[in-house]
Amino acid sequence: MVRRRRQAPSRDAGNGEILLDDGWPRPPRLPEPREVRRRRLWPWLLLVLALVGTAVAGLVVAEVRSSEWQARELSRYAGQLTYALAPGPSERWQPPAHGPFDARLGYTRLADFQRRLLQSDFAIEQQARFSPALMRYTQRGLFPPYREKTRAGLDLATCSGEPLYHFRHPERHYPDFESIPPVALAMLLFIENRGLLDSESPHANPAVDWPRFARAALSQVGQALDLPGQSAGGSTLATQIEKYRHSPGGLTHSPTEKLRQMVSASVRSYRNGPETLSTRRDIALDYLNTVPLAAVPSSGEVHGLGDALWAWFGADFAATNRLLHQAPAAAPPTAAHGQALRRTLALMIAQRRPSGYLNAGRESLEAMTDSYLGLLAEHGVISPALRDVARAQRLEFRDFALDPIRPRVEAGKTLQVARTRLAGLLGVSLQELDRLDLSATTTLDAELQAAVTEHLHRLADPEFAAAQGLVGERLLDADSAAAVRYSFTLLERGEAGFDVRVQTDNDDQPFDLNQGSKLELGSTAKLRVLASYLEIVAELHAQHAGQPAETLRALPVDRQDAIRRFLIDSLVARPEISLAELLETAMQRRYSASPHEAFFTGGGRHTFSNFSRRDDRRRPTLEEALRESLNLPFVRLMRDLVQFTIHQEADRRRLLEDDDDPRRLDYLASFADREGRVFLQRFWRKYRHLDTSARQEALLGGLKPDARRLAAVFRYLYPEGDSIALTAFLAERLDDRRRLDLDLTALHERSDPSTLSLSDQGYIAGVHPLELWLVGFLIDRPDADYADAERASREARQEVYGWLFRTRHRGARDSRIRTMLETEAFTEIQRRWERLGYPFAHLVPSLATALGSSGDRPAALAELVGIILNDGIRLPTRRIDSLHFAADTPYETRFVADASRAQRVMAPEVAATLRRALGQVVEGGTARRLQGSFALEDGTPLAAGGKTGTGDNRFQTVTASGQVIHSEARSRTATFVFHLGDNHFGTLTAYVPGSDAANFSFTSALPVQVLKGMAPLLTPYLIPGEQNRCRPGSPSEPLMADDTRQPNDAS
Repeated sequence: MVRRRRQAPSRDAGNGEILLDDGWPRPPRLPEPREVRRRRLWPWLLLVLALVGTAVAGLVVAEVRSSEWQARELSRYAGQLTYALAPGPSERWQPPAHGPFDARLGYTRLADFQRRLLQSDFAIEQQARFSPALMRYTQRGLFPPYREKTRAGLDLATCSGEPLYHFRHPERHYPDFESIPPVALAMLLFIENRGLLDSESPHANPAVDWPRFARAALSQVGQALDLPGQSAGGSTLATQIEKYRHSPGGLTHSPTEKLRQMVSASVRSYRNGPETLSTRRDIALDYLNTVPLAAVPSSGEVHGLGDALWAWFGADFAATNRLLHQAPAAAPPTAAHGQALRRTLALMIAQRRPSGYLNAGRESLEAMTDSYLGLLAEHGVISPALRDVARAQRLEFRDFALDPIRPRVEAGKTLQVARTRLAGLLGVSLQELDRLDLSATTTLDAELQAAVTEHLHRLADPEFAAAQGLVGERLLDADSAAAVRYSFTLLERGEAGFDVRVQTDNDDQPFDLNQGSKLELGSTAKLRVLASYLEIVAELHAQHAGQPAETLRALPVDRQDAIRRFLIDSLVARPEISLAELLETAMQRRYSASPHEAFFTGGGRHTFSNFSRRDDRRRPTLEEALRESLNLPFVRLMRDLVQFTIHQEADRRRLLEDDDDPRRLDYLASFADREGRVFLQRFWRKYRHLDTSARQEALLGGLKPDARRLAAVFRYLYPEGDSIALTAFLAERLDDRRRLDLDLTALHERSDPSTLSLSDQGYIAGVHPLELWLVGFLIDRPDADYADAERASREARQEVYGWLFRTRHRGARDSRIRTMLETEAFTEIQRRWERLGYPFAHLVPSLATALGSSGDRPAALAELVGIILNDGIRLPTRRIDSLHFAADTPYETRFVADASRAQRVMAPEVAATLRRALGQVVEGGTARRLQGSFALEDGTPLAAGGKTGTGDNRFQTVTASGQVIHSEARSRTATFVFHLGDNHFGTLTAYVPGSDAANFSFTSALPVQVLKGMAPLLTPYLIPGEQNRCRPGSPSEPLMADDTRQPNDAS
């Protein structure tokens, strides 16, 4: 055997060559092939992967079993998702965009509610602020983790904080986990989430059931590949709650949505720390209390097992729970036990497809229930005996036709006013309002309101009415007391608003006469006219006071502008006169009370009368005229207001001076358009409900049977009709004698509408041209509405009044331009009134507005007196004092009345002058019977003032000369707007609607006498510091599944 000599270690030759020990260079080593290297690496890589996989698998298995890593990391993360309530509006706040639960509680509409309330004189007192982490979390579309309410609803409190109304949805619920019958809990867990309450896994994530999730994932893969087999659900109770509360439509529309539910549920589960057993119990409790179970007639969506048992089966929730508690131990179980179990189980099954199972799919629900009863017995959840007795029962559903669900209707005007106002503020229905997570405080004094309401109802009793002094001349007959409706409002002047303390009536209908009506309130309008007059005087004083007499004399003043002339003359006579003195002088101006003058107003000539003919020869001061409510002085004062407004602009004056002024054409066109619309509306009311044949007959029925007139109508309505059709048309309407000598062909040609204007055709036919036009329009377009007719008639309206542009008579044009100038003036006057609370956007352009023809509202009149009482500063009128949304949630927001909304709308000197004038009405005027009725404890009279008004609303038919030939009563009103002391004011209105009003002749003495009879009732509430219970209070707390609250600290 030859032994090789071992070579010595190599050394470097210095030039890169490797030398052997013997000094000879060694050949360089060739690299190994790549495939060889890969084969050598693969075993090592596989070994590493196997080790890593084993480790990961071990970790995953350990995590699935213990959830310790999730518990630690998610609880730490959830601790950063905080919020806190802070003053003012929040810069980090994001209400949810969708979700049935969030929508029902109003969370999705909070931004809209905020916008509406800020526009309605409220301010944000406090609002939740998200921590930066929570803000980022919600911006990713995840649902904020907080203890959600299982029950919520509207809480209303009175002005003193006493509970007024308390609504909760759902109404029936389990108050805590221990109250759930064990058999009901066991059935729920068996069906939905068997490992939910495993006490051996204290850190378990209830949002994920890994075996179930894996089966569901494989099922989805199978469905995608069209493999046979049933689909399986992977939702735990926790993710189901997230779904039906917060997902759009309460559904899972995509894998992304499912992931959002699982992540949100996971984070929510660890918000209290890494241990979740308590949270898992809350999940079971919340599910039973909130699961949606379809909708029922008249009540809407049903939530929770308790409400579902009652709504679908008419079952008493408490009785059902007693039976469920007894059922496992009952020996033997009774039919009642079996029925209670079957109903409960059926509803747990029905939640998968509630609308299907509980309506058309009831037979399938019965079969599924029987199947589950077998499974429950097989797994030992219920006994075989209980299974058998439950299988023997059938589900008996409520018959909603025979046994409808009647929503709870709360009685009482206080509640009615508060809920209606609150719903109007938020733009929701009353049913939606009740389900909002909202606490609110009303300004109403419930105790006083109840007492006043009872008093007004008692006035229907003839004996009580007589005892109150309501029977007599200009009051009531003894047997008519029950027919009169009374409406009363009392407000108190506060720091932030005019607070409504009482708003009630003796009518049990929901309609609110105070705030929802438009009534002719008669002479109360004189207060608005007087206020406008004094405001103008104050404005002119501010404009011209201090100017030299020469400058004042040089000012151009039209002879019809009496108010400006009075101001100039007063300043020239007394340059140093103060505003208060000037206003007093203005109140002493005298106006004639004579009715013997015809006034051109409202497009025609009108006359007016006083209440008493004894006043016709008087020339009272304005102070006297208001005190005694004389009509003609205020008609003339209204005329002066109109003339002042017209002559404010020099351009308007020149319109009547220069017939060549091109602007006159615009005014005439405006008159034609306005006047044409008046007639068009009148004809529309006549024809709107008739069919084509009836419309034609209604038009022809008013014509004198004459061939020429009938031919003109026929040719206009049917321009393509030939002479044969005309002959047939006339044969139906004229006898043979009248048609005997007619040349029908010539008549057909002479009536050709293409050769005649619309005005000519109307003249020939003997009808108003616009009436003829409208009938023709409706024949062509029978389904048109009034807006269509108004748009289409624009040219026709101008054509009908085309004579105005062509006539040689300037006076005709001048009278029409005066009408339009008067209309414009009333538009300006309306703006003045609106600043003082007038509720309507339009005044009737007639001097009759001074006597109430434009209508008013009692509540708006009360606001005007409040402005006067408050030295000319207008405050918001409040029926709701505060609103608290979403308490103890990330969306919490508190609104209060905004004290900064105070607005000066009247000079204090004007307010003081008006207040003195109102006081004189009580001291010696039309409300003098009230004098001394309200007094302090020491007998000192409480300062009182007001204005009376009587409205006799009638529909009258008059002749061309103005003679009334028919008068039909529509309603009768009598109103007293008042103040009692320095802080309280309001209105009292007596009202008789409809034709029955013709049987009454009461005047404003009636409401004054009613208020006088209420003095013992009201006085204790009017004395400063006495019985003033209206102080801020805390509304009752919303009910939750538990009372625990988590501290939140936004950073």
